[in-house]
Amino acid sequence: MSWYSVDVEADGPIPSKYSMVCFGAVPVAKPELSFYGQTGPVSPIWVPEALAISGFTRTEHEAFPHPEEAMCAFVDWVDATTEGHPVFVSDNPAFDWQFMNYYLHYYVGRNPFGFSARRIGDMYAGICKDARSANNWRHMRKTPHTHNPVDDARGNAEALQAMSLSMKMHF
Repeated sequence: MSWYSVDVEADGPIPSKYSMVCFGAVPVAKPELSFYGQTGPVSPIWVPEALAISGFTRTEHEAFPHPEEAMCAFVDWVDATTEGHPVFVSDNPAFDWQFMNYYLHYYVGRNPFGFSARRIGDMYAGICKDARSANNWRHMRKTPHTHNPVDDARGNAEALQAMSLSMKMHF
């Protein structure tokens, strides 16, 4: 089983009506590896404040490659770097997963992660045996949270590695 920390930046709250801007992924067991993809808009609708988080302008976003290019390359990368079944994990899979799942099915025809994802905060709460601690894991990141999706995915992978040491888990 190979765990992948994934992060998405988008120009709005839901796929199809809004567009994914870029995404990053890092194998939790090998955070020195990474994948970065940019995806051009799929909709004329966008939320300026949401796009601003990514650090790109609308003009820059419009120049990004068609989403199919990035999604196909990503699936090839996951397939090439996976041992066993790939597992999707993120800080907020309710957001990241919905965009990735939609784009993967729409542009590639399959999602290599299957039909589920894991939330880092829930894993941390389980380790601590305290549901109220679900948002207290972020101090374990080494790589700063910059909204560059590779930085954010790498920082999340580092936090997962730190958690695994206390639980003697292997990613």
